[in-house]
Amino acid sequence: MSGRREPVSRRERPAKPALSRRWIVETAVRIMRAEGLEKVTMRRLAQELDTGPASLYVYVANTAELHAAVLDALLGEVDLTGSRSAGGDWREELRAVMTSYTLVLFQHPQLARSALVTRPSGENYLRLVEHVLALLARSGATREQVAWGVDKLLQDATATAAEQSTREHDPTSADEWNATLRALHSVKDSTHPAITAHMPDLVGGTAEERMRWSFDVLVNGIVHTPLPTPRKS
Repeated sequence: MSGRREPVSRRERPAKPALSRRWIVETAVRIMRAEGLEKVTMRRLAQELDTGPASLYVYVANTAELHAAVLDALLGEVDLTGSRSAGGDWREELRAVMTSYTLVLFQHPQLARSALVTRPSGENYLRLVEHVLALLARSGATREQVAWGVDKLLQDATATAAEQSTREHDPTSADEWNATLRALHSVKDSTHPAITAHMPDLVGGTAEERMRWSFDVLVNGIVHTPLPTPRKS
């Protein structure tokens, strides 16, 4: 009896699923959760999908667009319904939404840092912006203040998530923060009077307290600060 193996017909092999942008993004999210955002590259994604990198460019232009799509996919986890438990108070509803947004990014520190320069454009991003606009509009602020205010709220929440998540997940961040604390506590009134006058409040308060205060500062500023008057040429 011959020891040669019977060749397997290509027709009997299971067909690979057709590529789609949705499948590509879902796979990218899975890689990010397991291995980190730095592993979400076109080459790594092509390996996972058993295809060539060139095939992916039909659906995603580059790595930056891929990361933006991953961010948009995660924005689907932002809780927009829980804010309704605030009893009709637009400010508390808005606070709940922005807190949920911050916590979603907080779970993924690399993505939070990437979000500082990457803006998504997918359905989940549009859904979030629509909801925040609607809530902020209930403040009585002008249309222009609301429009510009949404950008400031998202910027602040993104920066907060990037900073806090880095502190939590970076093993060297605790040493760096302790060094900062020692430097601030060690200054003398004769050389740094402003710092000494504002200690220990300068480094006081919990992260949650600071986040609540920062939110109120931003919202109050948005509602009460008019947009600059355009200069006449």
